[in-house]
Amino acid sequence: MTRGLWFIVESGTDVRLVEGLASRWPLTLLARRITGGREISQPTPVAYKHRTGPGSFAAFAAWAASRLVSKRSSIGLVLVQGYGIAALAANLAGRLARIPVVMLVCSPTEAYYRCRQRDGDRPFRQAEWFGIRVLAWLNARVGGQYVVLSPYLTSKVRGHGTRRPIAIVPVYGVDLRVFAPASEPRAAVRRRLGLPVDPALVFFSSRIAPEKDPDTLLAAVAALRRDGRDVRIVHRSGGHAEFSRRASEHGLQGAIIDGPALRPGAELAEYYQASDVCVQASREEGLGFSPLEALACGIPVVAAAVGGLRDTIVEGHTGWTYSPGDAQALARAIAHVLDDPAEARRRTGHGRALVAREYDRDMVFGRLEAIFEPLIPPRESGRSGLAAAL
Repeated sequence: MTRGLWFIVESGTDVRLVEGLASRWPLTLLARRITGGREISQPTPVAYKHRTGPGSFAAFAAWAASRLVSKRSSIGLVLVQGYGIAALAANLAGRLARIPVVMLVCSPTEAYYRCRQRDGDRPFRQAEWFGIRVLAWLNARVGGQYVVLSPYLTSKVRGHGTRRPIAIVPVYGVDLRVFAPASEPRAAVRRRLGLPVDPALVFFSSRIAPEKDPDTLLAAVAALRRDGRDVRIVHRSGGHAEFSRRASEHGLQGAIIDGPALRPGAELAEYYQASDVCVQASREEGLGFSPLEALACGIPVVAAAVGGLRDTIVEGHTGWTYSPGDAQALARAIAHVLDDPAEARRRTGHGRALVAREYDRDMVFGRLEAIFEPLIPPRESGRSGLAAAL
């Protein structure tokens, strides 16, 4: 029997990651049921096995562990997202069933959770935050290996106390065949998308969550508009209705162009190409793919100087940065981008070169294959390597 890759997802994942894995290995996805949400960010035509487990975190962890043990003869490698209770269950089941388990860390969970202290919409509970820390500590001791998206996440995982190997692989990367500079004038792209031609457009693709800090961006744009600038925000991501509600509180009625989240493909690339600047306003970030996609499209980036964003958006070199939560500093950075197109082109050129060098999708998944291959045990036939195991 062919032994495949099993991917355990506790709190939702990106379709690009699922498609990248499924195109390279026989993939089985075990996902926790998310009531009112999505286990995968967008539908996909790529073939893979999808099993949905209980909605309770603890029940899902137990369900996933039991499946790993019962199906161990068909599993070559387990990839589990995060370092929560599902990761702990997978690591323990992997030890019992002698299956290699890799933890994929895409975000600093405890840092994201602390951002709730600044956002009244989602409560912060000290006991839950402590539980996240305990699970991180336990996984650091029973887990075998980590894959993280950025150097910043390496430091966060080391802070849990692990001495296990940590590989930096920014999966799922950026598809440079899709995310590329426009082949026609920006005005033509805007007309095709039904966007206004004359205003300055700020693209913001973050979902609405405490760590993404949409209110600082809204306050910055409100300040720019009070100064007489016709600046508008394009928001195409999760929670766009909530984003519009918050925009109204900042007096930005009519300055928001929003809609449902776009599938990460040609249409999303066109929205980048139609924009004057992309803003990532996060208070915490594991890496941040939106700035990388924008740079690949030749669009300048302003980002908060925090987390994994500091690994890619460097002030004066690949973009503009500001202190998290400082709306006035963000407004000044946006104004600088709009007022100095030559400097914007220079920094964006450096940024696009960085994306091509470090974040190309095919290269990234090639690095992941190189990490997985020696971990997967050979089949009973005696053949070795990735081809034999999968």
